[in-house]
Amino acid sequence: MNIFLIDNVVSIRFGFFMGIFLSMALWEMIAPRRPLTQNKLTRWANNLALTSFNTLLANLVFPAAAVGTALYAEEKGWGLFQYMAAPGWLEGLAAIVLFDLVIYTQHVLFHRIPFLWRFHRMHHTDLDIDVTTGARFHPVEILLSVVIKMGVIIVLGPAAWSVIVFEILLNTTSMFNHSDILLHVKGDAMLRLLVVTPDMHRVHHSVIIRETNSNYGFNFSWWDRIFSTYQAQPVAGHTGMTLGLANYREPKWLLFHWMLMVPLMRKER
Repeated sequence: MNIFLIDNVVSIRFGFFMGIFLSMALWEMIAPRRPLTQNKLTRWANNLALTSFNTLLANLVFPAAAVGTALYAEEKGWGLFQYMAAPGWLEGLAAIVLFDLVIYTQHVLFHRIPFLWRFHRMHHTDLDIDVTTGARFHPVEILLSVVIKMGVIIVLGPAAWSVIVFEILLNTTSMFNHSDILLHVKGDAMLRLLVVTPDMHRVHHSVIIRETNSNYGFNFSWWDRIFSTYQAQPVAGHTGMTLGLANYREPKWLLFHWMLMVPLMRKER
């Protein structure tokens, strides 16, 4: 089983990524939520170039990454779950929920700690939001996230399958909740009882700072409600709101090489 996971994890994740990506991209074409303000070809080319670069970099720096760490921790008997007698499926589900709490906490910290915000703010310089924004992160943030995830895995000692499931969920929900798709109001209200919907997460990309500092969740929507960071709707409405950061309005920030330069800029938001 472990050999199968190591040999096929890349193919499994890539298959889910492409399936969800193409589904959301088609949905955006058929039923968009907002009119685009920027050239779609430019944004897609540069966002996807950054995604490809990040994937290559992460695989070069951390070849085994999360799954490899989980297998190594299991072999060494590391982690809290190694000392529990709960069924494997229950430990796996608990690990997925705890991973999501860590991602929520990490997201809050990347907004509130100035050094970390320097890297994360690049994600917020996109002037439109669609499926490609879901993987538009600075390479340094990607590497830091991998290190944090590996540390959490060593502490918890979860089963490798739960790590794979969580990473697939994280990729899937990130593309879903960044997508420019139209959902029925009642459908959105029902979905966001459990998961973060596009309308819920779009508030987080508002140019208004108090809205940017809300709705940090990626997978499960309940963390924002529990920790009082939830805002149901943007003040200006979804079609009237302005996306991005106030000090990064020039189209150059949509280009690959300028994205990489964002952490070096002195202007904050």
